[in-house]
Amino acid sequence: MIAALATAAFLATFWMLAMTGLAILEDSGAKIVAALNGRSPLAMTPLVRPVSWKVSPRVRARPALPARPTLRAAA
Repeated sequence: MIAALATAAFLATFWMLAMTGLAILEDSGAKIVAALNGRSPLAMTPLVRPVSWKVSPRVRARPALPARPTLRAAA
């Protein structure tokens, strides 16, 4: 009886995975095939030139703290 329930659970899980895979292929199958053929939108050159700008950090450097002998001994 346990083998029959385990088989049913396995088949139900396999069916759900198959339906999920088919749904994914239905939604984005054309994109997958285009990417495999080398015609992906990411592989094409963009029509608009990318914009670049300089970013400077706003973090101020802290001055180095002097080493204290008590902290050296504790380490």
